[in-house]
Amino acid sequence: MQPATSEWITKAEGDFNTAMREYRARKFPNYDAACFHAQQCAEKYLKALLQEKNVEFSKTHDLVKLLSLLPEGIGLSALRASLAILSTAAVEYRYPGECATRDNAKECLDICKALRAEARHQLGITD
Repeated sequence: MQPATSEWITKAEGDFNTAMREYRARKFPNYDAACFHAQQCAEKYLKALLQEKNVEFSKTHDLVKLLSLLPEGIGLSALRASLAILSTAAVEYRYPGECATRDNAKECLDICKALRAEARHQLGITD
């Protein structure tokens, strides 16, 4: 595995842990942050896959755009619609006017977990 790929994975795992911690908090949960960090985790795993496949990518937070850059056969195309939801949720809840609920956060985390599991499989991470 390329060193840069490992760095993306480390960053992704940090976001995953933060998303889970905020979702599980008994006192003062921040569901907005859970959604944001779920998106960030997914984004960084997509970038790890692109890095490992030597595919250039620009600075973007659009998960569907990143997914479209992956070579065919990676096994993530079934998540396209879900990733569009996750991309939107990460931005929607960051600003005044909308607040994520526990159900919103669960949906974002479920999408994140699905992408994370497949990305880790594709990258040969077995734990």
